[in-house]
Amino acid sequence: MTSRDGPATKKDMSEIKSDNFWYAVNNTEIVLMPKSHLETFGTTNLHYHMVSELMDTVDRIRIREGAIQSQRPQIITPDYYSSEMLEGFGNEANQYVDWLRNHAKDLRILQYGFKIQKTESSEQVVSGNVKEIIEQVKKQITEKKDPMAAVIYGVDDPWDVCLLKFMVDVIRNSAPHNFNELGRRNLLEDVNGTPRAVREEIERGFLVASRDKAMVAPLGNKLRKYGLFEEYEDRFFSLFRKK
Repeated sequence: MTSRDGPATKKDMSEIKSDNFWYAVNNTEIVLMPKSHLETFGTTNLHYHMVSELMDTVDRIRIREGAIQSQRPQIITPDYYSSEMLEGFGNEANQYVDWLRNHAKDLRILQYGFKIQKTESSEQVVSGNVKEIIEQVKKQITEKKDPMAAVIYGVDDPWDVCLLKFMVDVIRNSAPHNFNELGRRNLLEDVNGTPRAVREEIERGFLVASRDKAMVAPLGNKLRKYGLFEEYEDRFFSLFRKK
């Protein structure tokens, strides 16, 4: 790619990519949002249908179909921020996390894990008016009565950014519901400075690790991420003695 002043520099390319990203975000429309929320205590399978106009051909429309799997949302705490989410941040950010540990113990954020299942994706190109095709796709999906199906109108490139925007919107819709369900089961309750849900997750980790030695190392990593390794250290190393 060149400009009037010669070949594009690295900065030029960076700006171009950034422009493409925000163009895709700002031109994404969720035509049909899933009717059901993401599962609070299990895995959710979403089915998307994305409609986009081909950039170099008039009245040619691409329809992509695929599946997205959302893992059970996890509660993360200030200790998790410092171990997993602040890589590359300066001292001020880490100082703020330290402050959160001491003053905002009730601060909870849900982490959602998404996996796009490309093996289940497909696409087709059709001719016609984009608005009419969107309505046709929406009608077809509505008739199937799939509570986790969605229709998205976006750009053809980078279309995956449109998919990311959709996933963010799904999280925004689901998070209040997920928090309410966790609250009703007292899983947000503080147990010695840690949410009950995290304690139960760790207990499940110990149970699995006691049966499968391959899961001992992942358990140790999880304890470190939550800043709880020292608290569970003796119990953790007892797993090796048992083995």
